[in-house]
Amino acid sequence: MLREFLLDAGLAPGGEAPPVLLVACSGGPDSLALAETASFFNRRGDYRVGAAVVDHGLQPGSAEVAAEAVGKLRAMRLHPVTIHSVRVPESGMGPEAAARSVRYEALDAAAEAAGADAVLLGHTLDDQAEQVLLGLARGSGTRSLAGIPPRRGRYLRPFLGLRRDEVEEICAARELDPWHDPTNADPAYARSRVRTEVLPFLEQALGPGIAEALYRSSRILAQDADFLDGQAAETYARLRSEAPDSGNPDEILLSENGLRVLPPALRQRVLALAAAELGAARPSWERVRAVEALLRREGSAGPVQLAGKVSAYRQVRGKPVPQGASSYGNLVFRKKSSA
Repeated sequence: MLREFLLDAGLAPGGEAPPVLLVACSGGPDSLALAETASFFNRRGDYRVGAAVVDHGLQPGSAEVAAEAVGKLRAMRLHPVTIHSVRVPESGMGPEAAARSVRYEALDAAAEAAGADAVLLGHTLDDQAEQVLLGLARGSGTRSLAGIPPRRGRYLRPFLGLRRDEVEEICAARELDPWHDPTNADPAYARSRVRTEVLPFLEQALGPGIAEALYRSSRILAQDADFLDGQAAETYARLRSEAPDSGNPDEILLSENGLRVLPPALRQRVLALAAAELGAARPSWERVRAVEALLRREGSAGPVQLAGKVSAYRQVRGKPVPQGASSYGNLVFRKKSSA
């Protein structure tokens, strides 16, 4: 499975300089099983495989857990194997999101230092099912319900089609003795409640196969999201313009007439792209709908406030516009200067 996944990702084995893979390993069952599987190809010379262990310092004894993981990885003859101690900042994004952010920063640095062609992550089908359910609970859109991507840049998830019990069987067969993160059963975390309460309840009430069904849905939705995102990017490039002599480089115009004829699924994505280009976080569905309401020309012309000091409003008559556009037929996205 791993070999085929790597081939599909364009990482052919062997040669004078085999591709360098870096396994992100916590010492848990998923990542430890992935490291053990990758070590087979390392011993054969198909790939050069190292590993990075990130110690978030969030639990007592985390340094010892990280050190034990390093010992197991070095016993697999992986090289280099490094520990990265990070500090998770207090922020408005929540502890899980903050930990994820600093973890990927550490992994990026480790990959650069090792000259890695890819970083392997141990997410499984069960992780994907949990992610889809969390997205449903938040009322998220297609992209969020597509769940965890098998590939994003240098990050690859070759075990995304395996159940969690299958990777645990790999650990048992190889006598790996993985570490089990106690937060995975802590009801304080929404993901833990989904894992220990919601999914088992759905299996009991609706029958077996719920996790697999959610995984299939995520793959279908990922294809839909990829197509719609591609269409939106092309449409955005066609509708986007800048007001001449506006004196503000952080200002984007979108044709109202062009936006009105779009299906909502495309129009809302195009509006979100304008906000994102100016540095705003992806706006919520409610905020995008508020911008969309400006097209009806009912009530206020705006502004609608978005994140990152970005606002959207209808262009007023007489403002300078690109050649060929009407004098007031545009939505304007503007980022407030920090000066």
